[in-house]
Amino acid sequence: MKLIAMAVVASIALAAAGASSAQETLAKSSGCLNCHAVDTKKLGPAFKDVAAKYKGKAGAEATLVAKVSGGKDHPAVKAGGDDVKSLVKWVLSL
Repeated sequence: MKLIAMAVVASIALAAAGASSAQETLAKSSGCLNCHAVDTKKLGPAFKDVAAKYKGKAGAEATLVAKVSGGKDHPAVKAGGDDVKSLVKWVLSL
């Protein structure tokens, strides 16, 4: 029984890592990583800093989607609406 439980936990961890990797690949192909990094500030803030800033704030996802999708303070990204929402959710999960 312990072996099955450990296998389930390992599978979940690998699936989560794969999802995160897919999001990071999407961030790269959308041009996000030209100005941002997950852990360190580049031209723009680190994604983890963005997540910390918006943690627990109502409307955080909608606010960031609007900023990324053509706000005055953010350059245009190479991602469509659903991809932008997916990237924002990923950033907020960090």
